[in-house]
Amino acid sequence: MKKRYIFFTLLACGIIALIAYRISANSKINTPKNAQKSTNVMGVQGTVLKAVKFADNLTLSGTLEPNEEIELRSEISGIVESINFEEGAKVSKGQVLFRVNDIELRAQLSKVKTAQQLASENQRRAKLLLDKQAISVEEYDMSNADFESAKAESQLIAAQLSKTSVRAPFSGTIGLRSISKGTYVTPATPIANLVNTNQLKLTFAIPEKYVSRMKVGSTLTFTTSNSDEEHNAKIYAIEPQVDVATRTLKMRAIAENKEGKLYPGTFANVTLPLETVDDALLVPTEALIPIQNGKMIFVLSGGKAKEVIVETGVRTDSMVRVLSGIKVGDTILTSGVMSLKNGTPVKVNLNN
Repeated sequence: MKKRYIFFTLLACGIIALIAYRISANSKINTPKNAQKSTNVMGVQGTVLKAVKFADNLTLSGTLEPNEEIELRSEISGIVESINFEEGAKVSKGQVLFRVNDIELRAQLSKVKTAQQLASENQRRAKLLLDKQAISVEEYDMSNADFESAKAESQLIAAQLSKTSVRAPFSGTIGLRSISKGTYVTPATPIANLVNTNQLKLTFAIPEKYVSRMKVGSTLTFTTSNSDEEHNAKIYAIEPQVDVATRTLKMRAIAENKEGKLYPGTFANVTLPLETVDDALLVPTEALIPIQNGKMIFVLSGGKAKEVIVETGVRTDSMVRVLSGIKVGDTILTSGVMSLKNGTPVKVNLNN
């Protein structure tokens, strides 16, 4: 019985020793791996934050329009007798552009002038007779009314006659004509377009949050879809109220076009300066990480990545202005940030 007891005791001690050995061996095997994981350092790109001069510009889209534009029409009906302009040519203010046949109107004017002369003579005679009390005041008033009526009719036909010559209301460039000599035109017949392109209007709209910063006389720059050349313009008019549907405020600027490089109807990319900041903090767009309540940036702190919540402002093609959360001298992590966590050890390769 005693031998049996000793046997089982030794067997139990052996089993316990074997288990203890296996636990110790596994601990030694796993310890280097865990240590290696805990000391794993991630390589990232970074840049040291510096204050720079930054022009806060608002980028908008707009449309170029002629300074003045009309569709030429004849105020009276008739046959076109002559066309005195070339398509696409420059015309001066007051220049006769075309004439409508006026033979009938001239004949009518001659007729009513004869009637006016007769009415004038009858009025003179009636006045002499009235002075001699040979006629009543009523008869004199009738002769006077006849004269005034003939005079008004003469003036009416003379006014119609003057409308047979259509003149340019302002200097500009005339477009393609829709008539030929001999065409019968009415006030509804379009003749051609006349535009003044020495100056062009630039119409655009800004978001309502910038309304208080706008004023007449501000300058801006713009480019067109067919050229990268920058042009200058000056704001001369602002709508008095915000458009409720779009929440934007429409305004207009005037641009010089003496060389004729700009065309009405062209799309324009407008750059409107808001302010110039001498000590702005700019970070690359790839450094920003969107989060639920805004944006976050990783900065280097004690050899580890540190999460910082930031407030951002305007952006350019590659940079974003940060308003708060970071300061000059901070090292901003710019690559591999989506794989980082708060407190991750990092090795930073600084960009120039």
